[in-house]
Amino acid sequence: MAKQLSSPLQKKISPQSSSDKVNALLQVRFVKIDEGADGQRIDNFLLRQCKGVPKSHLYKAIRSGQVRVNKGRISSEYRLNVGDEVRIPPLRMADPDSKPPVPKAEFPIIYEDDAILVINKPAGVAVHGGSGVSFGVIEQLRSARPESKFLELSHRLDKETSGLLIIAKKRSALVVLHDMMRQSEGHKSYLALVVGEWTAKRQEIKLPLYKYLTPDGERRVRVDKEHGKYAHTIVTKLQGYLGYTLLGAQLKTGRTHQIRVHLASQGFPIVGDEKYGKDEVREEVSKKGFKRMFLHAHRLQFTHPLTGEKLLLEAPLPVECLRFLDQLKKG
Repeated sequence: MAKQLSSPLQKKISPQSSSDKVNALLQVRFVKIDEGADGQRIDNFLLRQCKGVPKSHLYKAIRSGQVRVNKGRISSEYRLNVGDEVRIPPLRMADPDSKPPVPKAEFPIIYEDDAILVINKPAGVAVHGGSGVSFGVIEQLRSARPESKFLELSHRLDKETSGLLIIAKKRSALVVLHDMMRQSEGHKSYLALVVGEWTAKRQEIKLPLYKYLTPDGERRVRVDKEHGKYAHTIVTKLQGYLGYTLLGAQLKTGRTHQIRVHLASQGFPIVGDEKYGKDEVREEVSKKGFKRMFLHAHRLQFTHPLTGEKLLLEAPLPVECLRFLDQLKKG
């Protein structure tokens, strides 16, 4: 729990050596924001500044007003600007024995330069820690690349979804990528196998989506025309099978669980979807050796955030998905 000291030291803090960092967490710090943190959310900034401090402590410090920007209270969603002065209160580090270190991991690289990294994320791996997950792709990459001063997710993929994921290696690249995502620029295309025989060659689904929590705290999304946010998915039929259809899905907006909920709302849930699919179907395909959700981010078309180069990147369907489609072809 964050604890206020009786006589805090209030002064400008210059960059610390590794031996000073623990002591620095136990006193008030004032940090001036430069271009390297311009546009970053305050919560993400604190996570990088206060390594070893539990997230819950940082969010509590923000909510209680102990963290301030330009002497004023802010929310966890506040985005920093060059010249902002951030007050970081005394904070206690977590017990070093309370959780194991993050294991190092690299993932199949589709594209990389000095500004961005695009990987092919496997299914079953979260993109970041939180909500019962100790670590994810971004924490493992940071552990594997200690020399990299900056690695941040530019967008999200569900834990159960495989495919292309963009990581920014520079703050300037991240800011541009976030703007692109907010303005729905570029094209993100997915492959999904659904239960049922889809007939339309091309269909546009425009149904507003609303995020909510179940009584046990699980995050869910539903179609809600009154409270939901606009969501647009273009669906294309690629291949029909007996009782199943392989679809292409292009996102025009980027809402949570968008493809999953849009398809399920049409009566065609994605194979293996634990949240919006049917248990009996999941059990049936599991007996055939397919034990994941069949949703794969297979194509990204966007403009490089710094060079302006047009990029078209693809990740083929994973072996387990190809194997299951082959089973369906054989009847």
